[in-house]
Amino acid sequence: MDNTAADRFDTGRFEASRNRLASLAYRLLGSAADAEDAVQDAFLHWQAADRQRIKVPEAWLTKVVTNLCLDRLRSAQARRERTIGAWLPEPLLDGDPMLGPADTVEQRESVSLAVLTLLERLAPVERAVYVLREAFSYSHAEIAGILDITESASQQHLHRARRRITAARRRGSGEVDPASARRIVEEFLAAAYSGRTERLVELLTDDATAISDGAGLTETLLRYDTPQRIAAIARAGFKPTPAKRRFAGGTPAIHYALVNGAPAILVVVGDRVVGTVAFDVTDGRIATVRGIAAPTRLVRLAEAWRRHEPGPPLIPRW
Repeated sequence: MDNTAADRFDTGRFEASRNRLASLAYRLLGSAADAEDAVQDAFLHWQAADRQRIKVPEAWLTKVVTNLCLDRLRSAQARRERTIGAWLPEPLLDGDPMLGPADTVEQRESVSLAVLTLLERLAPVERAVYVLREAFSYSHAEIAGILDITESASQQHLHRARRRITAARRRGSGEVDPASARRIVEEFLAAAYSGRTERLVELLTDDATAISDGAGLTETLLRYDTPQRIAAIARAGFKPTPAKRRFAGGTPAIHYALVNGAPAILVVVGDRVVGTVAFDVTDGRIATVRGIAAPTRLVRLAEAWRRHEPGPPLIPRW
């Protein structure tokens, strides 16, 4: 095999792992853009390596991507970005390959906005062990080799990560019937759009929270911690006005979608997604509302939506 053919073969081996590597990087970083950068950096490492000496390319690439992500999480820039209170995971539309693997409950939960947010509370190594074990089913021996730690340390990191995530999850876990989740979200939207505050309160859990990035216009996240306050904000936020239409760049339609496995609504102008509101539903009520409208957080989701064939909108002209 000449050098050109060898390069094509080795590039093909990398490309066969690209989606898996991107899924790993996304779970570790919570950002599709950063995940894509990490995978591209891994490709450069792959090109520069003596590939004939790499016995198991999948294991080698997993180690490279994991450690590139850990370097990013430990960097001073990342710590500043993630500690000033302005960080939310980047939402992804259902069907995005970055959301895989999704065969088990643990794998699906590991990419939910709720768990991605909770992973921010973990040390970088704890986060890596949790993701490698829960989402990709690596053994502790394999994780030890990837992270250059002992098997015992891997087990301890996993135990601490699981304990901290479980303790932080105030709401009930488990998967929700898709039809029921959609009905609840549609009721929430209808109540907010028509200004029925009492109905909004009824649809929220007693300890419901709402988080918004303020369309990227604020330096910190906006948080609301009572059903009454959330209902008031939802009622005001979903009331259409000329000013909001100007800000959105036109008259939006509102669609139902799944975002990171959770029920959500998308605010769409033409083929542009200008905002999404994702919901955590438990025991027939809404526990968390996450509003994301900063354009930098919607790039990949918006691109996926343009390739999507949506059903009829919930509100054709908002």
